Amino acid sequence: MTTKNKKSANSEKPVWFITGCSTGFGRELATQALARGFRTVVTARKPEQVEELAAKGEALVLKLDVTDQGQIDAAIKAAEEKFGGIDVLVNNAGIGYFAAIEEGEENEVRRMFEINVFGMSRMIQAVLPGMRKRRTGYIVNISSLAGLRSAPALGFYNATKFAVEGLSVRFCRKLNRWGSKSSSLNRAVPH
Repeated sequence: MTTKNKKSANSEKPVWFITGCSTGFGRELATQALARGFRTVVTARKPEQVEELAAKGEALVLKLDVTDQGQIDAAIKAAEEKFGGIDVLVNNAGIGYFAAIEEGEENEVRRMFEINVFGMSRMIQAVLPGMRKRRTGYIVNISSLAGLRSAPALGFYNATKFAVEGLSVRFCRKLNRWGSKSSSLNRAVPH
């Protein structure tokens, strides 16, 4: 765990908690959040891959594998202790697995579901009590156009992203009742 630029837990800048910051969209989102002065929890399965992001702003770098409930609980606790709460959860951690349905390897498909669907669900379950208590918060689930339409060799991946979409719609309706919001962001998938 790395902490840089400590400030008061009462700071007015929102706290962003982003999963899957090692590469790609998660890394760029963490970079942009920090550049805007947001207090940011930067997570990765290998935190040494994101250490340099801690120097870019008020950051807390944590080890997090969204398939490990113990790591989820520890990360949420560390974030709440440092910043007083989580305002925005970005469920970005995810993987792809591309194979024709009849050629897919079950262990790989299950691993993808564990990360893309159940990992996201675990994160939501972990942050909701705090958001509900404060009656505020925002949850962003990173999805894909593959959650809206299917494509060849993406059947299993499509299934995970359709699940992300379904959960996002349900959470959005539930959260709006007590002042919080949820949405999914769809990225293009090359075909």
